[in-house]
Amino acid sequence: MSSQNVAESAIDADAGSRLVGSDRVLAVLAELARHPDGIGLEEMARAVASPKPTVHRALAALRRAGFAAQNDHGRYVLGDEFLRMAFAHHEARPDHVRVAPVLKALCDRYGETIHYAVLDGTSVVYRSKLDPSAGAVRLTSVVGGRNPAHCTAVGKVLLAEALRDEDAVRAWVGNRTLERPTERSIGTIEELHAELVRIREQGYAVDDQENEPGVNCVAVLAFLTSPTVPSGAISVSGLAYRTPLRTLIDDLAAIHAIASGEDPS
Repeated sequence: MSSQNVAESAIDADAGSRLVGSDRVLAVLAELARHPDGIGLEEMARAVASPKPTVHRALAALRRAGFAAQNDHGRYVLGDEFLRMAFAHHEARPDHVRVAPVLKALCDRYGETIHYAVLDGTSVVYRSKLDPSAGAVRLTSVVGGRNPAHCTAVGKVLLAEALRDEDAVRAWVGNRTLERPTERSIGTIEELHAELVRIREQGYAVDDQENEPGVNCVAVLAFLTSPTVPSGAISVSGLAYRTPLRTLIDDLAAIHAIASGEDPS
């Protein structure tokens, strides 16, 4: 619920109830999060549609708890204790817990299997997977399972981030012969390097039946623990006859938005 909605709920409630005070404090806390440079008392009162004395009391309560503070200019900001709690909680949550809402949102939107995977040497490892509840054929991938990174969309989008030039690609391949599960799979260093360049330019990777005949995927990077360093990759995988690759690519803006935890609408 947005800070505005919280404030509206508080106003609509009985002014004498305990819920009003709680809702107003939550509305103030949520509004603080929207102003990293701080917000003044009058601005806050307007934002949460409450009298200044009421807002001042809410801010005082938050300050006592360490959830709010005043900066050098007297403007209110989120307090260090709130940030400590939030970051400690976030760091303690495993990837599969953090990514679960994203997987569900993508699965609900496309009715296809959604994966979250990380790079491990020459393979990708699936950390999380969500199949549609009904009406779709389930894929054979399993949590903890592996596939060659250069044949999967999740693997290629992670390799594009890790291998920034052809020398890096050559070092990663080494003396191996690149495995080709299907006739569409990449088989040479030159092909892989060109593909990774293309992925960096376009911001996503595809698996056009390269790992398994009849199955295609679109993958984007996932930033679960840092805004700049990817923790893994998320893919939408489906049967090619039912969900063509072009359909997923045309909806890429929504995939990026959901993977970032945003509302795609």
